[in-house]
Amino acid sequence: MPAPRFLDIEYCQTDDVLFPVAMAWSLEDGQMKTVVNAPADEWIPEDADLGDIDLLYLEEQGVPLIELAQELHQDLPDQTVYVDGMDPDEILVDLIFTAVAMDAPFEIAGMEELVTSLPREALDDRRRQLLSDEGLEPQLPENGVYALLLIAREEGFFD
Repeated sequence: MPAPRFLDIEYCQTDDVLFPVAMAWSLEDGQMKTVVNAPADEWIPEDADLGDIDLLYLEEQGVPLIELAQELHQDLPDQTVYVDGMDPDEILVDLIFTAVAMDAPFEIAGMEELVTSLPREALDDRRRQLLSDEGLEPQLPENGVYALLLIAREEGFFD
């Protein structure tokens, strides 16, 4: 059985907007990729309140969405990709692929569909505990993916 893949997305959500700002995903070998996203113009209404998001940083340092979509097509074709289920992941993925007029190459499933030995609440608690034990900031997507990889390893999906 191939190794499960994981995805986590950091996003901006205010009364005015919802859009992904960074994401991380794991590869078949258990390694991961992380990117900052350059936002699509249509995601940000004029005079929108973006909270503490640095729009200039995203525009200058972010990966263009077409490049991100192409990379996800290369890395995750025909995969089920597991998420922690804490965020609006499906909506955020749809925003990315709609912006570039492409279909997502993968299906999203909650971690509880992979790890059936633990109830959803126990998985959430374990993820939070791993982040705390490792001293990792929970809002960084690479840390979210790392915690899911650790849970998958504990459950015997990796060596």
